[in-house]
Amino acid sequence: MDTAATDLTFRDATAADVDAVVRLIESAYRGDSSRAGWTTEADILQGQRTDPDGVLAVIAAPDSRLLTAEQDGRTVACCHLEHRGDHAYFGMFAVSPAAQGGGLGKAVMARAEREAREAWGVSEMRMTVISVREDLIAWYERRGYRRTGRMTPFPYGDDRFGIPQRDDLQFELLIKDLT
Repeated sequence: MDTAATDLTFRDATAADVDAVVRLIESAYRGDSSRAGWTTEADILQGQRTDPDGVLAVIAAPDSRLLTAEQDGRTVACCHLEHRGDHAYFGMFAVSPAAQGGGLGKAVMARAEREAREAWGVSEMRMTVISVREDLIAWYERRGYRRTGRMTPFPYGDDRFGIPQRDDLQFELLIKDLT
């Protein structure tokens, strides 16, 4: 494992973590701060990626966990896991831009997959990714996820998910076998 990922503390987020999680997610995907890492969506979406109400809803939802990774007392990564019958859904994945590229994302993803398998007995993880994010999809493919070609529309007109800068956005379903 990479050095950057060895001194992590994992735990489920609580209501007290909402502001830190929102700041982390926004910094990883939106605005100029996101350009410090490679996961930025700043060129395809402006506005917010999430908000405190959305994060709190994920924390409070049944069959849902918001896993956080802390390093030196700071929340440096997070992901949402949701039990959906025979599979788990993986989303709200964010790594601090300053910590990207050092193995932290790989460590968080591996932990999330293991916890979903152990806690819920699922054999598959699913996620959706904006289909034009070829670099991000390639990263997930290197971690064992496969493209399905199954698309769902982007929620144009719902500013809670950002303000699209292009008219060809949609989500593609990616799947990984966890057995």
